[in-house]
Amino acid sequence: MNMVALIAGPTASGKSALAIALAERAAGVIVNADSAQIYRDLPILSAVPAPAEQQRADHRLYGIRDGADPCSAADWAEAAKAEIANIHAAGHLPILAGGTGLYLRTLLEGIAPIPPIEKNVRERVRAQSVEQNRAALERSDPEAAQRLHSADTTRIARALEVVLSTGRTLANWQAFREGGIGDSITLKPVVLLPPREWLYARCDARFESMVNAGAVAEVETLLARRLDARLPVMRAIGVREIAAFLGGEIDREEMIRRGQQATRNYAKRQYTWFAHQPPPGWPRFAQAPDGDAMGEALALLEGNA
Repeated sequence: MNMVALIAGPTASGKSALAIALAERAAGVIVNADSAQIYRDLPILSAVPAPAEQQRADHRLYGIRDGADPCSAADWAEAAKAEIANIHAAGHLPILAGGTGLYLRTLLEGIAPIPPIEKNVRERVRAQSVEQNRAALERSDPEAAQRLHSADTTRIARALEVVLSTGRTLANWQAFREGGIGDSITLKPVVLLPPREWLYARCDARFESMVNAGAVAEVETLLARRLDARLPVMRAIGVREIAAFLGGEIDREEMIRRGQQATRNYAKRQYTWFAHQPPPGWPRFAQAPDGDAMGEALALLEGNA
């Protein structure tokens, strides 16, 4: 079976650098698996590899979507399948790199064949508050209501839409997945879980670097489009904090502090997910992937460790 490498882990954990190093050694092509980096609106704030880095290796699915056009996990998985097939046909190694666990799970395991949500159901659910939707979900799908965080607007709305539109719970649909490629490839994965102190310091330094590199102008341009605040691109890490600065609510120092905190919080959630959710057989790399440790991480991916 054709081989696919996968480099996963929280934001700022060194995925891009490791992917480029592997691509240079193994004639690889890097395929984005990050839900923020797929949009073209925020290349700096979403930490898309810089032009100089992209010159070192072929990068696919970065900045291919307008922020007004939300990309679902199913959308990304279909695009990734096509890229992987093209890369294999050209005799190269596809290297998935990103921190969006739902994207990776959908690609490998497939997606539940949920029918399209009825328009009137979607409009009714989206017009209600998260509190109203949670109360309705407690009646229609109490298991999902108990499982989901009370402030998780998107997932509560999705679970409610599915059960109201189809008469079956989301969990019931998800028990039957189709279209995954996991059984048709040889996967070489590594999950980067570096020391938290190192990771959080990287988060802080990177957010400040983004601000200095032009992230504020990116968000200003995005806000000028007056897009729906519920779109994924509008909820990207750092957008809210920079928007508050642009609106005169906070000063630059406070904006950076809040942005750094939001980035660390996001990294913490991703860290927990990647520590426990991927299969136990996926190697977890617990060192900072730089210096000599970079070679050890590459050896895991190449099957030599």
